[in-house]
Amino acid sequence: MENHLSLSLWLILFSFTVIFLISYAFKSKPNSGNKTGAAAVNVPPGSFGWPIVGEAFSFMYEKHENFIRKRMKKYSSKIFKTNILGEPVVVLCGTAGHKFIATNELQLFLAWRTQPMQKLFRSSTQNHSNNSRLIPRQTETQIVRAPGFLKADALAPYVGIMDSQVQQHIQKHWVGKETIDVHRKAQLLLLTQSARFFMGLEDDARVQKLCDLMNVIMLSLDVIPLNFPGTAFYRGMKAAAVAKKEIQMLIKEKKAAMASGMEMKDILSFMTSRPDPASGKLMAVSEIAEKVLGLLSGAFNPASITISFIMKYLAEKPEVFDKVRNEQMEIASCKRAGEALNWEDIQKMKYSWNVALEVMRLQPPNQGIFREALMDFTYQGYTIPKGWKVYWTVSTTNMDPECFPAPEEFDPSRFDNGGPPPFTNIPFGSGPRTCPGRDYARLEILTFMHHIVKRFKWELLNPDFKVLKGLNPIPYEGLHVRLRNLSI
Repeated sequence: MENHLSLSLWLILFSFTVIFLISYAFKSKPNSGNKTGAAAVNVPPGSFGWPIVGEAFSFMYEKHENFIRKRMKKYSSKIFKTNILGEPVVVLCGTAGHKFIATNELQLFLAWRTQPMQKLFRSSTQNHSNNSRLIPRQTETQIVRAPGFLKADALAPYVGIMDSQVQQHIQKHWVGKETIDVHRKAQLLLLTQSARFFMGLEDDARVQKLCDLMNVIMLSLDVIPLNFPGTAFYRGMKAAAVAKKEIQMLIKEKKAAMASGMEMKDILSFMTSRPDPASGKLMAVSEIAEKVLGLLSGAFNPASITISFIMKYLAEKPEVFDKVRNEQMEIASCKRAGEALNWEDIQKMKYSWNVALEVMRLQPPNQGIFREALMDFTYQGYTIPKGWKVYWTVSTTNMDPECFPAPEEFDPSRFDNGGPPPFTNIPFGSGPRTCPGRDYARLEILTFMHHIVKRFKWELLNPDFKVLKGLNPIPYEGLHVRLRNLSI
C-alpha cells in the first residue's frame, strides 16, 4: 500500500513538473493578438484544445494527414483553427489555401518556425519589443540567394564534383556490404556534399561527427520542447550546441586561412568575409554558426528522407526500377570511361525526376509551412487576427483526387507534360519563398539515383519501417535493404 501511495505521489509530482516546465518554457512568448478570447471577431471554427499545450500532442505525435482530415471533416474543408503550444494557428486547406499564402508572402505573412526549431536554430527567430529572442539580420535564404550560389550556372560546374563524391561514397560505404541502412548512409552522403559546398569541409572524421549530431537534432524537431535530461529535445539541444562549436572552430580556421591570402569560394567564407547589408558590420562567429547550421539542416533532412523513400518505392515497384535504370544506363552509354556526369546529363533524367516528384507527393519530406500574420486579414469570410500563425498542409492537395486522380497509386507519369496544376505538389514551396536549393536538391537526388541503380538492386528488410509523426517523416529506425550487385 505504501509503495502504491509513493508511486501515485511521484506521478502527481511528475505531472505538475511537466506542466510547470511547459508553462515556464513559453511564459515569455510574444503577444500573438487575440488568442483564445476571440468572440469579438469572426474567427474560423475549430478547437484550441487543452490549456497551454493546445492540440500539440495530436499535431506532433499523430499521423499528420489524419490530424488534418479529422478537423476538416468536423469543422471545415477549407479552414479551421487549432492551438500548438500556446500559439493560435489557422489551417488553410487545399490549393486555394496555399495559393493565398504564396501570393501574399511579405504583404500579409512573415515566415515562422515552430517552437522546437526556434530553440534549435536561433537565427530563425524574430525580435519583438516584448521578448528576448534574437534579432536576425540576413536570413539563410537571403545569404545563399545574394551571390547566386545556388543558381543553375553556379551549380553546373559542381556536377562533376558531386558525381565524384557519390561514386566515392558508394565505393566506401556500399560496395562489399550485404545489408545497408539507407537512411543513415544517405544522411552521410548528403552531409559530405553539403559540408564541401557550404563550408569547404572535406575532413571525413569531422563530417561524420557533424552527421551524427545532425541526426540527433533532426529527431528533436517534432517533439514537445521540454529541455531536461532523458527527453529527445534535450538531446537535440545538446547536439546543436556541439555542432555550433564545431562550425565556430571551422570559421576561425577559415578566417586565419583567408588572412594568409588563401582564396576560398564557399558559402561559409562568403558569410565570414562580407558585412551584413542591414548593419554594415561583419556577423559574429556565433551568428554565422547558427545560420550555417540552419543551411545544413535544410540540405540534410528533406533530401535524406526523399532518398530513403525513393529506395523503398524502387524496391517495391520493379517496373519503375527498370525504367529508371534504362534511362540512367542510356545516359551512361554516352559517356567515355571515367567521364563524370555534367549538367546536360542531369536534364536528360526526366523519368527519374518524375519518380522523385511522385515519391515526394506520397511522402512529403515536410508536411506543411507555417507563417505569421502581419496584420488582421479575412479569408473565406473569417477574420485571422494579427500575430496568429497560419499553416498550410500538403496532404490537402497531394492526396486530393481532384488534383491527383487515384491519389494512393504510385504513378510518375502524372508529371509528364508539365505535371499537375500550380500550388498542388510543391515539395520546394512556391512564390517568393520558393526554396533556393531546389536545383541543388535535384542534383543531389539524381546523381545518387544514377549511380545506385547502375550498381545495385535491393530488397527491403523492414518494408514497414517506422517514421516519425508530425512534420518530418524521418525513418527513425532506419530503412534496411539487402543489396545485389549488377553488372555495369
